[in-house]
Amino acid sequence: MKINLTPIEGLLVVEALTIADERGSFTRFFCPKGFDELLNGKVIAQVNNSKTDKVGSIRGLHFQQFPALETKFVRCTSGRVFDVAVDLRAKSATFLQWFGIELSAQNKKMLVIPEGFAHGFQVIEQESEMLYLHTEFYKPEHEGGIHFEDKKIAINWPLSCSEISEKDANLPRLSTNFTGLIT
Repeated sequence: MKINLTPIEGLLVVEALTIADERGSFTRFFCPKGFDELLNGKVIAQVNNSKTDKVGSIRGLHFQQFPALETKFVRCTSGRVFDVAVDLRAKSATFLQWFGIELSAQNKKMLVIPEGFAHGFQVIEQESEMLYLHTEFYKPEHEGGIHFEDKKIAINWPLSCSEISEKDANLPRLSTNFTGLIT
């Protein structure tokens, strides 16, 4: 695997190496041995999968607050998405900056989202599926979210939003006194 830095400290893009022969191909999606530093002493506690059918659909922006902060390893296993991470870390040099990247079954890239980030994505190919590995169990009492059109963040989504859940549509916008997440 090849680990690439992004403009936001701690946020990484991992490119999987594929071995191909006459039978097809083999790709290792995750091995804790190769991710020791990124796991920072934690283990994968939960693995989730989502399938989103309609192009333009948005999921997010979601995050977990202290004490349930989590690192996410996010990969698209079918279709294509525009995946976004927003830095919510208090006192970070890149506070409220976002990074977006196309993840697809074809490019086999994975976004490694550290603790203190919000995450969301927009489907750019019909019937896209995402695989998420989390270092923390989901704890609804520590769940947070930000509206996908928050002007303080100003994400440049590639398409107009065609579909969003009622829950995500009603996520709050950041208040003027939001100082970030304690990590």
